[in-house]
Amino acid sequence: RYHTTFRPAPTPEIQGRLRQNPKDEEENIEKRVEIYYRNVKELEDFYEDAFYINADQDPHVVFEFIESCIIKPLPCKK
Repeated sequence: RYHTTFRPAPTPEIQGRLRQNPKDEEENIEKRVEIYYRNVKELEDFYEDAFYINADQDPHVVFEFIESCIIKPLPCKK
């Protein structure tokens, strides 16, 4: 798979054959984000015991955090 910014196709010939997935068009992404924001509050209320994870870290760190929340959960904020 190629990405126009982060991993472009290596040659103009290959670039000419590429097609964008319709799900990745801007208007479709905007719809999905809108649906997410419309439903996120209900999800947070339903999963009130859930915990937040900064997933923009090393996978091992994320795993250890999840494991620690399961084995020895932090006190809930209420």
